[in-house]
Amino acid sequence: MAFRRRNKSYPFFSQEFLIQNHADIVFSLVILVLIGLMFETTAKTAILFIQPQFNISTVTADGEVTLYHYGWKDCATVLFYLFITIILHAVVQEYVLDKINRRLHLSKSKNTKFNESGQLCVFYLVSSVWSLFQVKFFYITQLAYWFHALPELYFQKVRKIWSVGFVVTRMITLTLMFLAVGFGLARSENQTLDLETGNFNTLSIRLLVLLVVCFTQSWLLWKFFRFQLSRTRELRLEQAARKRAVAKQQMQRTLKRDSRTFTLLKLRFICVR
Repeated sequence: MAFRRRNKSYPFFSQEFLIQNHADIVFSLVILVLIGLMFETTAKTAILFIQPQFNISTVTADGEVTLYHYGWKDCATVLFYLFITIILHAVVQEYVLDKINRRLHLSKSKNTKFNESGQLCVFYLVSSVWSLFQVKFFYITQLAYWFHALPELYFQKVRKIWSVGFVVTRMITLTLMFLAVGFGLARSENQTLDLETGNFNTLSIRLLVLLVVCFTQSWLLWKFFRFQLSRTRELRLEQAARKRAVAKQQMQRTLKRDSRTFTLLKLRFICVR
């Protein structure tokens, strides 16, 4: 994604302001969390955003081994590293990819493809090295990266092909959900509710999950079709207004031409007379 140059200032919290300064805003939030580590009263809260939680240390023959469980506090850690991912995305774009683009003099379409491919190459290289570290920390960073891709869609111009992909994605999501929850989990032998082992594979919960997914996907499709219909109406109104404007201009040109012709004929008649 190519960031827009800051040629002029925009009103605070407007769309253009967020697009141009989103990395700086996120960086300020990260600095705020890091400052919280400096004070004893806020250090316990700030550490939730930085360090993986729910660690369990066990002593084995090889020494002390630290394992991690999951919980609601991991959401804060994912949010913090989502901010870090946005900052790194902006740094790679501005200080690496943009400089290469200026030297290569690529076209606009090739520039967009180069930026997307460059960001993915950096992500895959970092992921291959990061996978050797803690497993939980690796998955936290993976979640942060893919969650950061959602607001990035707001910061760039999405192609018109998104409308086709949107409908196809909703259909694929519903199909996979019915296959996984409706058929796959229904054939599982253990279908009892057990909070200790984390087993929620019961008929009522499966039906609830299917209803929630169907409702959300249907709501998204309804909003999508409503948006498309409203945009179609606006385009028709714009085309009708353009046609009326063109017809009015042609009418004015015709009247001017007729008035000039009438004036010339009148002058000729006077001269002949």
